[in-house]
Amino acid sequence: MSSFDLDAEFVRTMAKLLQDSGLTEMEYSEGERRIRLTRAVPQAPTLAYAPMPAAMPAAAQAPAAATPAAPAGNPAQHPGAVKSPMVGTAYLAPEPGAAPFVKAGDTVKAGQTILIIEAMKVMNPIKAPRSGTVTDLLVKDAQPVEYGEALLVIE
Repeated sequence: MSSFDLDAEFVRTMAKLLQDSGLTEMEYSEGERRIRLTRAVPQAPTLAYAPMPAAMPAAAQAPAAATPAAPAGNPAQHPGAVKSPMVGTAYLAPEPGAAPFVKAGDTVKAGQTILIIEAMKVMNPIKAPRSGTVTDLLVKDAQPVEYGEALLVIE
């Protein structure tokens, strides 16, 4: 195999095919020549948070039941519900002891930060998708949230 001439363009083409196809491993052989490409695939963040769902339903149901303006049934079905784009921990203020980004009754503008979700040690600002009035906060500060869970309602 010492006489094997490596064609850099061929390797680039294979690497692009590996990336575009979503495969994690590819092997090509011709006679005694063989090239194998692999790429690491990051684990889904939900695996790191797998233990959380067991404790979360009771915490998520309490605010919804205590909120008088919540529609009958699931608040996630409310047309003004802002849903979590990821799994993580919701924070209502930029730092401990600071004033919250928003509270019930506040008027918000589209694009305004309404809370932060920490996921894998990264603070992700969640922006208001539309302008309106915050009628319900459905999560508490430092509460674990799931993907698609209703966080608050903007009407």
